Amino acid sequence: MQRQNRRILVFLNMICEAGIIFLAYPLSVFIRFTVMGGVFNRVMTDALSMRLIVAYSVAIVCVYWMAHLYVPIYYIAIRKELLRVFVVNLIGTVMLGSALYLFRITEFSRVALALYFAVSTALIFGKRIAVHLAVRKHRILGDRRRHVVLVGSGKLAHQYKKDVANNPHLGLVIDGYVGFKGNNEIGRHLGKIDKIGDVLEKYNPDQVIVALEPDETEFIKAVLEAVEKEGIPVSMVPFYSDFYPSHPTFETFGRTKLINLRATPLDNIALSALKRLIDIAGSAVLILVFSPLMILAAIGVKLSSPGPIFFRQERIGKDKKQFTMLKFRSMRINKEETTGWSKESDPRRTKFGSFIRKYSIDELPQLFNVFKGDMSLVGPRPEVPYYVYQFKETVPRYLIRQQVRPGMTGWAQVHGLRGDTSIEARVDYDIWYIENWSLWLDIRILFLTLLGGFINSEK
Repeated sequence: MQRQNRRILVFLNMICEAGIIFLAYPLSVFIRFTVMGGVFNRVMTDALSMRLIVAYSVAIVCVYWMAHLYVPIYYIAIRKELLRVFVVNLIGTVMLGSALYLFRITEFSRVALALYFAVSTALIFGKRIAVHLAVRKHRILGDRRRHVVLVGSGKLAHQYKKDVANNPHLGLVIDGYVGFKGNNEIGRHLGKIDKIGDVLEKYNPDQVIVALEPDETEFIKAVLEAVEKEGIPVSMVPFYSDFYPSHPTFETFGRTKLINLRATPLDNIALSALKRLIDIAGSAVLILVFSPLMILAAIGVKLSSPGPIFFRQERIGKDKKQFTMLKFRSMRINKEETTGWSKESDPRRTKFGSFIRKYSIDELPQLFNVFKGDMSLVGPRPEVPYYVYQFKETVPRYLIRQQVRPGMTGWAQVHGLRGDTSIEARVDYDIWYIENWSLWLDIRILFLTLLGGFINSEK
């Protein structure tokens, strides 16, 4: 029932914010042509324009949902929430303006469109801040914080205590812990595990967190029976949580329960199809936009040194399948070495090659790889077969990267891990991306890339 009620609230919240985003448009037009003055164009408020804004408003709140902006308030800090809203609105407005300009759907005012971004963002900010303040006041006045009793006194319990302390917006209060061993770092010792029934009757917490160590698993059954006897919600921190992905999936056949340790969001056919659709549409638009620059780059490469325009290299893609990756050639023809990384002062590089590498123009042909399906706009960077076979023997979990399509940019790259940098750190970032993929995460990576993720870098 609680989950069903939450879905209803999310749906109503989405309708409310879609309405706010829609109403921001006529308000922006009013400010542009009435408050600021100017010649009013009735086309901007005709039936076609208003239908377009309705569709845009619905699309934006759907992106909000995919960006996890409709999770319970205590799951996300207001600062992060507002930043996500700002980025989604900015990208949405830019895409709307680009579509209006390229396809001439209807006439529009650039000033009015900029005002639309500002007004809609400000209204959503105001609404969300007001909701946060109201919920916060309600918690303070009504003591809506959730009280927790911890079961365990070891490393897992201590880690949970630290995570609660680092996320005060969750509204959790740890009343104390139950365990055989004393640990002042966790908090107040409420009693031993065999007395948990008495502790629960005395404190009546909102939730119990079981964080027992491997040598204490014999007490799990008794603890759960005591908690369920009191009807208190209970969650467990598994002692093998270090091996868990961020979002494990569970399967059941008969009485056997399996935990899939390598399930990812992109195993979902719908999400995978959505990402591929965005790759096709995004690469097609970017090929069109950058075609003049790519023509100039091709001419520059041809004039800078003898040889082909493109540098073709075998890379390993999704499911360990090889493909030919395209780049504009930035070096003189070299027949001796096929596996070495280039360096900043590499003598093989031409002057024009140094220029196109500095601004990542040499990477633009990979848009054709994305459109074809060998790559994605966002994902782990593809590696040559020589290093893949080498790293899989020396770097733990290296080949997990091959569960998804490699990308033109990625989570590791926007954190500065490019070229001759730590492979282990790069793999950690790539696996985190794979396990935590979302449309919002891709948008965030693309946004960080546009802000300079690849400028002055080695790939």
